[in-house]
Amino acid sequence: MSRPRKTADQWFADYGDSHQHDTNELIHWICVPVIFFCVVGFIRSLPVPGAWPAWFTWDLPAALGVLVFYLRLSPPLAVGLLLFMGLCHGLLQWQAAVCPVPLWKTCLFLFVVAWIGQFIGHKIEGKKPSFFKDLVFLLIGPAWLLHFVYKRLGLKY
Repeated sequence: MSRPRKTADQWFADYGDSHQHDTNELIHWICVPVIFFCVVGFIRSLPVPGAWPAWFTWDLPAALGVLVFYLRLSPPLAVGLLLFMGLCHGLLQWQAAVCPVPLWKTCLFLFVVAWIGQFIGHKIEGKKPSFFKDLVFLLIGPAWLLHFVYKRLGLKY
């Protein structure tokens, strides 16, 4: 049995319940995009069979799956998140080309530091991270941040 589908605003209200403290919110503005970037980097780091096209990386099909989720949540937000995923893809491609440190190692360092930040933020907030209630909140976090950008720009989501 599937659960009832929530609207973007319902997800954002639930997510926002544990993100009221200004310091926690600021930490999320920094750490959520970094964590998202790192997850994309981890997926990109997975080996690709040698016979496959040279342009193929695993983050491309993963991005498609995530994009489907965001399209169901809010097509306008999906556009912004697609642009962010494209930026992540481009930065990861650049990093892999110029940095002597393997991509996964760079992402692991940033991922650990960003999660430490997240847990500090939630300690300050006094509430557990939302994903302890529902893993979907791991995808809601980036959309929640972007919805504030859309509101600031006067864009509907």
